[in-house]
Amino acid sequence: MSFNDDEMIVTPQDSGSTRTPIVPGRVQLKCMNSTTAPLEESKLKVMLELTGGDSSNDRPGLDLVVVLDLSGSMEGEKIEKLKAAILFMIKKLSSIDRLSIVTFSRDARRLCPLRQITENSQKDLENLINGLHAYGAANITAGLQTGLKVLNDRRFTGGRVATIMLVSSSEQNNGDDADQILVGNVPVHTFGFGAYHEPGVLKAIAHNSIGGTFSDVQNMDNLNKAFSQCLAGLLTIVVQDLKLTVTGYKDESTIEQVAAGNYPQSKDDGVGSVTVTFGDLYSKQVAKVIVYLLLHPVSKEQCVDVLEIAYSYSINGKPFEAIPATITVRRSGTSLDQEEKPEVLTEETRLRTARMIKEARVMADDSKLDDARDKLVEAQNSLEDVVDESNPLVQTLSSELQQLLKLMKSQEIYEKQGRPFALSSETSHDRQHFALRGNMESLRLFATPCMDKYLEQAKSFDADPNKPLPSVDDDVK
Repeated sequence: MSFNDDEMIVTPQDSGSTRTPIVPGRVQLKCMNSTTAPLEESKLKVMLELTGGDSSNDRPGLDLVVVLDLSGSMEGEKIEKLKAAILFMIKKLSSIDRLSIVTFSRDARRLCPLRQITENSQKDLENLINGLHAYGAANITAGLQTGLKVLNDRRFTGGRVATIMLVSSSEQNNGDDADQILVGNVPVHTFGFGAYHEPGVLKAIAHNSIGGTFSDVQNMDNLNKAFSQCLAGLLTIVVQDLKLTVTGYKDESTIEQVAAGNYPQSKDDGVGSVTVTFGDLYSKQVAKVIVYLLLHPVSKEQCVDVLEIAYSYSINGKPFEAIPATITVRRSGTSLDQEEKPEVLTEETRLRTARMIKEARVMADDSKLDDARDKLVEAQNSLEDVVDESNPLVQTLSSELQQLLKLMKSQEIYEKQGRPFALSSETSHDRQHFALRGNMESLRLFATPCMDKYLEQAKSFDADPNKPLPSVDDDVK
């Protein structure tokens, strides 16, 4: 069966809106590194920041497929919370967006094709959601495969953003292993709902996609808030297909390593370059990369070019390439004269903390809970050695470690709460995207300004679902 019945976007006749022409500046590049290096062979760290520009009314349209767990584990309050979260989403989407709903229990069903969001379709979609009920086993594989088929079979794809949001509250107890599915270039954001979902599978699904995240929604009251954070990113995508290429200068430097989370990297040894593929970038999202260079020895004092930086992206299907930038350093003096930038040290602290959280999680999975707690305490102590302890990032990392430590009091608590928290932490750090875990108010790592705004709107909607929500265009204004 083919799902090539996706609706064409129809613009109202009286609409006076026009698309803004493509201009440079949708992504800003910032470079941070020491400007001097010794004459002898030495190391140099270059940190790059790619920041998404302001959101605008010419954003690409969103093709969103929500894949919902309707197995027996969703009975009662869970399914009511799920309905409320989807209704918030329907109210936030605009007429350039399309939504399809897929459900799964023992098998999967597509409840509707990708529908343009209009006043009439909103009512139809709301009726579909209000009619949902839970039953049977959980076949996550069938749900994910159906969601992917909805997107792969589309007729209208030009310049559009395709994304899946998948919610599950149960163990995978029917069908094949969902974590083995080849997702391709579609970001899949997964949400583990309640205390009995399967975090390893959901994290693996997100990991298999470019840019996907896994959120651990233990508190049922937080599902709408978690959805709002994901939606805030998807509705403020400023560029697609973002790629960063760094190239060393053959006679001057060699790239030893590029730290960019688990985004795909490709190397061209012939020219000494590394390309990182990020996919979509949200408004005000910051993607940080550290390039570790080996500088070759020189015989005299001089200024040399050591790294070329280029990046490209597309918007509404149109490609754009930025003018390459060059990192130049003065070769003189000794290694004692080099001073590391505090921003680089802070980012290395985040990477080290994320690595130690993963190490602690592996230990706890192996029932070595004492060793895992020791590893987290070691990570906590290392934060005290940071130059600027008042840095908000350092404070957030400290809060993250403290929350995870509390979830490792016993093996039982760890299995139910600590492991999902740690896996969500890993995907968040790897992707530099917000992912819900623990206390949402104190753990806002990688949240964008629009996510902060949508969080308040989600709270307001939870308090009064009948209160009108601002449109996406209102949010931009």
